[in-house]
Amino acid sequence: MHITTPNRATHSYRQRLHAPPARVFPLLCPVRETEWVEGWAPELVISTSGVAERDCVFITPDKLGKAIWYVTRHEPTRWFVEMLRIVPGVTACRLEIQLSEDSDGCFADVSYSHTSIGPAGDEFVAAFTADYYMRFMQAWEAQLNHFLKTGSIDR
Repeated sequence: MHITTPNRATHSYRQRLHAPPARVFPLLCPVRETEWVEGWAPELVISTSGVAERDCVFITPDKLGKAIWYVTRHEPTRWFVEMLRIVPGVTACRLEIQLSEDSDGCFADVSYSHTSIGPAGDEFVAAFTADYYMRFMQAWEAQLNHFLKTGSIDR
């Protein structure tokens, strides 16, 4: 058995979204994200309801291999979702999203915590900088706000 200190990068970002949490929360789903995330294309979604729920599993392509996602917490009444994302041999990631009401819509506090599980993961974690994460979150925020305003993915 080999036990080591984690090589991990964790970042959080607060998005301002122009819709109430009740409208935004259902869009935080592997199926519904195809409506607003450019290039989002899950290969498989395992779900009793057909959308995000606790114990939903889905697989997405990733440039470093296939990403396996597992919804560990899905709490619509609290507007909270937590997922694990594993890219075998690369990283294990925890994603948490907490929505909160705001007078102009809502905030989405989004946290990703990537832990390396191999040499490719070490490279990924090194590149997962605060600047990279901020740009990623701003692009996500812009895509989602565009969809909330227009109902379309097209820009």
